[in-house]
This record gives sequence, C-alpha cells and structure tokens, in this order.
Amino acid sequence: MSRVLIIAGDYVEDYELMVPFQALQMVGHQVSVVCPDKTSGSTIRTAIHDFEGEQTYSEKPGHNFILNADFAAVKGEDFDALLLPGGRAPEYLRLNAEVLALVKHFAATNKPIAAVCHGAQLLTAADVIRERRISAYPACAPEVTMAGGIYADIAVTDAVTDGNIVTAPAWPAHPAWLAQFNQLLNNA
Repeated sequence: MSRVLIIAGDYVEDYELMVPFQALQMVGHQVSVVCPDKTSGSTIRTAIHDFEGEQTYSEKPGHNFILNADFAAVKGEDFDALLLPGGRAPEYLRLNAEVLALVKHFAATNKPIAAVCHGAQLLTAADVIRERRISAYPACAPEVTMAGGIYADIAVTDAVTDGNIVTAPAWPAHPAWLAQFNQLLNNA
C-alpha cells in the first residue's frame, strides 16, 4: 500500500480528482487530498470539463469535494507518491511556493508523480521536467516545451510514463494513466 498525496484547489477538474481519489483507494492505496489554506473537512469546488466539439472544452459546475487532510501539516517525506489533477486550480496553485516545494521534493526523491491535463503546469512551474517526455492538455504544450520538457502529443485516451512521471492529456485517459501510475506505485 502506497501513501499518495493529491494537491488540489478550487475549480480542479471534477473527474481528475474524484476518479483517481476513489480508484487508488479501491486498489489499496491510502490517498490524502489537500489544498493550500484549507484543512481536513473543508470543501473545494470542482468543475466538469467536457469535449463537445468546440475549439476547447466546456466548463460546468462539478461536485463539492471534502478534503481529508491538512495542507499545513503535509510533509513530502510522509508520502510515497504525488498526483496532480488538472482544471483551473493548477493555474494559481503554481504561484504557491509550498506547493512547488512539494512537487520538487517528489521529483528530487524520484517518487512516482502523476499529472493529468493542466496538472502539468505544476511540473513546469517547479522546473522538474527537463528532457522528460510529458503529456498535458494541448494548450499547455508551449509551457512544457519552455520548461525544457518534450511535449508528448498523444491521443486523449493515452498516457505516457517517463521515469517516475506519468502524464496524460485529459480525463478520457484515466484507464491508461491510472494503470501506469499504479504500476509505478506497485514497483516503488
């Protein structure tokens, strides 16, 4: 059993938080979800991003998610892996020095990291993807490249693993993304 930390925030993508949270527990991992400036029992709002044929995704209100851990008490050394969901939350979470320090800890200690969609913005802001093959929502491709990563332009249902980092373009990749992440967790 691995201890997985998920860093989330208001308007995180609903499926990209809810599905990994539940699926990882289902296969026996302990999952803690935190948000800066919030404590266990607090809620964050989620957003549902859908692909309906327009030039980009649409956004609808999602569920309220109840956090199960305190951000202020989190120490990277207490966890075996990190998961970064997408949505709008990474856009502002990447401005938080404590969030970036956590991402850097997991990268420096070679612990498994999973990022989906805009979650890659936290990887780019933490400067941990140089010369790594990284997928993300296509609108994040310039950030991946500017951060020294190699953008993996893959199908929306695919995922890519490069060393300890598993990434995917969006929630339709959950089966591939979570399977690859679980494999890293089981091999750690």
